Amino acid sequence: MKYLPTILSTLLGVMFIFFSSVVLFHLMKMPPPPPGPQSDYFAVMAPSGYFTFVKVMEFTGGILLLIPLLRNIGLLIIGPIIVNIVAFHVFIAQNAGSDIPMWIVVVLGLAVLISEHRAFRHLVTRPR
Repeated sequence: MKYLPTILSTLLGVMFIFFSSVVLFHLMKMPPPPPGPQSDYFAVMAPSGYFTFVKVMEFTGGILLLIPLLRNIGLLIIGPIIVNIVAFHVFIAQNAGSDIPMWIVVVLGLAVLISEHRAFRHLVTRPR
């Protein structure tokens, strides 16, 4: 149990580093999104540079998750990105039930957050 938070944060960090590197460094040709709300979303967001910013934040958060001393800062960066991923799959793609990688990221993110709960406890408790 002692090494479980390190293993979980390493898995999550490597996932974010890998997926952001694929997009940032153009390692694969990305398939076009299916027609409908997803293609409209990408048509609006891609030219704005928003995805590049998000991918840089994913890469940075993934690196920080790999360093135990900076893991909590990595969680602060990755947390809103995970919420954005879930919101995209629930409201735009409407495939949240069948998207296994999304659920893996959500479960790993929650597990790391729970393992590091002491660092964030003061955010939800009332000062005395």
